[in-house]
Amino acid sequence: MDVYPDSLPYRELIVEENPYALFMEDMDEAIIGICRKAGSPSVLAYSYDKYIEILMEQENMSYGEAIEWMEFNVVSAYMGEHTPVFIES
Repeated sequence: MDVYPDSLPYRELIVEENPYALFMEDMDEAIIGICRKAGSPSVLAYSYDKYIEILMEQENMSYGEAIEWMEFNVVSAYMGEHTPVFIES
């Protein structure tokens, strides 16, 4: 069983719910769902761990390098209320 479901339904749903939602380029495999919060637009939810795994594979990074890059360039990069969330599990 694939832990990370097919991201296509989430991409379609989020566009219907929030056409301004932001997507992370080349990271569809890390999409795990949609985050809904009262008073805020729905946004995509990405697996933090899967995102790290993809960085390690695609960019040939070590685990430490991927964490550092992720924290500095992704987690700390607030792009407004349509910014995706990253779930660590």
